[in-house]
Amino acid sequence: MNLRNLTQHDLPALLRLYEHLHVVDTPMPSATEVEAVWAEIQANDRIRCFGVFVDDELVASCTIAVIPNLTRGCRPYAVVENVVTHAAHRKHGYGNAMLQSALSYAWSVGCYKAMLLTGRKDEEILRFYQSAGFDPNSKQAFVAKPDDAATALEKRSL
Repeated sequence: MNLRNLTQHDLPALLRLYEHLHVVDTPMPSATEVEAVWAEIQANDRIRCFGVFVDDELVASCTIAVIPNLTRGCRPYAVVENVVTHAAHRKHGYGNAMLQSALSYAWSVGCYKAMLLTGRKDEEILRFYQSAGFDPNSKQAFVAKPDDAATALEKRSL
């Protein structure tokens, strides 16, 4: 197992791995736009994409973003997203090792907390995140999406 930050050249492997993240996803834009977004992510010092490689194959990945903050003594916080392990490589400890690296990174840059949201409801996934150090009872999450927000605004104006 080789765990490292993903580089510009890892984009094709990451996109293949993301096929294991969502069964159905929004269609990708043009290759030029995808490459531009990846270049923006790579250029941002506050975003890291961790990857686990087995025999030179990317088998797990997550993204962590460090957000500057004016509370908690100006200590930043982190958001972990796009946690995925290739279906054929699950239950081998790769996801946990990757999340531990992401958390170590967050603590090394002074984050006072790291947050992770999941839309998954199956107990096995929830236990996995809990075993990696994420407390499901610490905070209450609320998520707004563009269509939901527009509907809420319409209801409020009635």
